[in-house]
Amino acid sequence: MILIIDTSSSGIRLLLNGKYKFVETQKQSISLPTETENFLIENNAKFSDLIAIGVVVGPGSFTGIRLGIAYAKGLAMGLNIPIISVNAFEIYLESVPDAFVAIDSGKGDFFVGAKNLQPQIMNIEEVETKQFDYVKTVGHKPYDLTDALPIVQRKLNANDAVPVIPLYIRASYAEQTCKSS
Repeated sequence: MILIIDTSSSGIRLLLNGKYKFVETQKQSISLPTETENFLIENNAKFSDLIAIGVVVGPGSFTGIRLGIAYAKGLAMGLNIPIISVNAFEIYLESVPDAFVAIDSGKGDFFVGAKNLQPQIMNIEEVETKQFDYVKTVGHKPYDLTDALPIVQRKLNANDAVPVIPLYIRASYAEQTCKSS
């Protein structure tokens, strides 16, 4: 069984072999361990049944991404199983491969990417212009976490041992503040 953890936005999103759960919470750090264990129990599974853990590495909430990665790495290390990273762009593009992905950053601009476009930040005018180069634009609705499962499976089968690191497109508030001081 493969468990996928997503804390890159509000709440906690979990996927276990196609079974999905969303947990609304203000305290991801407190809820994540308990909710993960409860989710496994609800699906008649144990941690020892897991063969890999997938984790969404961004873009999204700086703290949420770090929390999800740290928890997934701790589980994977303790269970001695692989951990596989997947990002939001990959998830969107799994179901619409030729799309332009534009995710509202919540700060007046957008995280964008596509099959032939590295993740970056664009303002609304740039998004409105660039999206016409693509068949479809996605990102205005949350992605379907079930689309992450085939990505994680492919990476696992390919023995894709890429380090699991956050996908930060924007510098953190602390980094921005230090540069301006």
